[in-house]
Amino acid sequence: MRYHVYVLLCFMFFGIASKSQNSTITKTKPAYWQQHVDYKMDIVFDVNNYQYKGKQELTYTNNSPDELTRVYYHLYFNAFQPGSEMDIRSQTTPFPDSRIGDRIGKLKPDEIGYIKVNSLKQNGIDVKYETVGTVLEVDLDKPIQPGESVVFNMVFEAQVPVQIRRSGRNNNEGVALSMAQWYPKLAEYDFEGWHADPYIEREFHGVWGNFDVKLTIDKDYIVGGTGYLQNPNAIGHGYETGPVNRPAGETLTWHFKAPNVHDFTWAADPDYRHDTLKVPGGPVLHFFYKSTMAKEKLENWKNLQPKAVELMQFFSNNIGPYPYDQYSVIQGGDGGMEYAMCTLILGEGTFEGLFGVTAHEMAHTWFQFLLATNELKHYWMDEGFTEYFGELAESHIFQTDFSQTSKGVYDLYRSLALSGKEQPQTTHADRFNLRQAYSISAYYKGYVFLAQLAYVIGQENQEKTIKKYFRDFAFTHPVPNDIIRTAEKVSGLELDWYLMDFTQTTNTIDYGVKAVEGRRITLERIGLMPMPIDLTVTYTDGTSEDFYIPLRIMRGAKPTSATQLEDWAWAYPTYTFETKKPVRSVEIDPKGLMADIDLRNNRS
Repeated sequence: MRYHVYVLLCFMFFGIASKSQNSTITKTKPAYWQQHVDYKMDIVFDVNNYQYKGKQELTYTNNSPDELTRVYYHLYFNAFQPGSEMDIRSQTTPFPDSRIGDRIGKLKPDEIGYIKVNSLKQNGIDVKYETVGTVLEVDLDKPIQPGESVVFNMVFEAQVPVQIRRSGRNNNEGVALSMAQWYPKLAEYDFEGWHADPYIEREFHGVWGNFDVKLTIDKDYIVGGTGYLQNPNAIGHGYETGPVNRPAGETLTWHFKAPNVHDFTWAADPDYRHDTLKVPGGPVLHFFYKSTMAKEKLENWKNLQPKAVELMQFFSNNIGPYPYDQYSVIQGGDGGMEYAMCTLILGEGTFEGLFGVTAHEMAHTWFQFLLATNELKHYWMDEGFTEYFGELAESHIFQTDFSQTSKGVYDLYRSLALSGKEQPQTTHADRFNLRQAYSISAYYKGYVFLAQLAYVIGQENQEKTIKKYFRDFAFTHPVPNDIIRTAEKVSGLELDWYLMDFTQTTNTIDYGVKAVEGRRITLERIGLMPMPIDLTVTYTDGTSEDFYIPLRIMRGAKPTSATQLEDWAWAYPTYTFETKKPVRSVEIDPKGLMADIDLRNNRS
């Protein structure tokens, strides 16, 4: 197309567009909304065959502006069957999770997991549904209108799989039942639409709501998990608030209520020991662990308890107050995994390991259960921020050097960035080619994002950002833009470039000292990702001076005591300035908070 014709057409188009825009100028973006669900479940569990029957009444409120013609449920236990997506993916991906391997394919019929839906009604009317792997697809009798609430009644039956990953029975530590993602769970619908992801390996996303659960199980089993026990004196087992009066029979019915959560998890074992410890001014902590462990392992659990109090206090003081009245640390027998008001963790390792996994999983309460990001899409906001605060809490409690921990984390990120195997953090968690690439991206690059944010906006502003982020977005489903906009509001700086380059691309940071000539210093940008620069100059007389070079697209500068220089526009590959005295040496980022991938050129 000839240039002048193209320009004319552009003017014509934009003229028309401007008139059209003016006619709708009063329209605004809809306010934030999220769906709501209330569960009532009656569960009867047979500990002899690990099967259970359930009745579920689910009240679903459509707070979206959209008419819904379908809904979806997650049936997570269906993943633990030969031929499932989890099974095949584990056998075909390079370097699979050793906990899974080919174990699912070897499960016998009485060892598999399943959830079978026997009937489903919408407001009393039968609806059509189909089980597709780990997802139940439901065609509604009538569309759910914006603002409307409907009631779904379901009858289902299920079998607990031999424990392979997170959930299951009779794991390697002898815990009878670790019951996570065990019930038909309504999928989330948000501004992006439905999130009916199959369960392949990674983690979860759920609808905020209230749970009312009655669990009937063998009377010798001790249960811990989500929610407040409503009938403690009919149960005992360490919950009692007065004389225990258990009903006659071989079973007990445990009645739990959990307000404003997005999941419900429990574990049970006849050999659990149940301890409690009150956090001053905070919740009651519950500890469930096997009484049959060796003496030194039991001592580890006793020693953990006051440290868990300190963890709860640290997170509440440095992120935001824990809003529930209880939290449970439960020996579940498979690594560590966070859930509502509780965590399931391995229980037989060293004290250091027991404390470390508790610190990490408890931190998840803030960066997953209260700031409930979609763990399949924004896993780095969950795992990375949790890793950062878990390590920060540990360094605070045991008075260790947090900077040394961070150095190791930065090195792990660099190893991924230099490997040629990195994928952007916008990659779906199940779609990473290499499991290790996912792990480093989620846990360690996510950690670096938060640590490096302190470098970009200043440590005090980073701390204020975290607290404001919690205040503004707890009990919602924040997305990456929410954390970066919070940082912008706190710091007064423009930071969209930081979110985009570090999380949405695999661009890397690499700045170097190009030349030092007398009092004249020239720096160079080698990597594609821009950054502001902290610089320490040592003069020939032995004195030193700190300098700060703002990044132009930040439209401002962080608080600093360093000598501030003119800003550096990203497009210019070099930057030159003069000092007051002759220079002996120059060092970029002496504190090591910038994730520069090549440190060899950072000093002259």
